[in-house]
Amino acid sequence: MSDMEEKFPRALWVRLIIYIAAGHVFAAFVYLLFELGARQ
Repeated sequence: MSDMEEKFPRALWVRLIIYIAAGHVFAAFVYLLFELGARQ
């Protein structure tokens, strides 16, 4: 595990988690727009 942490710095993991979270929020927003558009 220590070898894995040496290859990937903590800043890279934080940035990766933020990108994944932002991607899920964006995908949920687009899905919500399609759902509301389909109902009208």
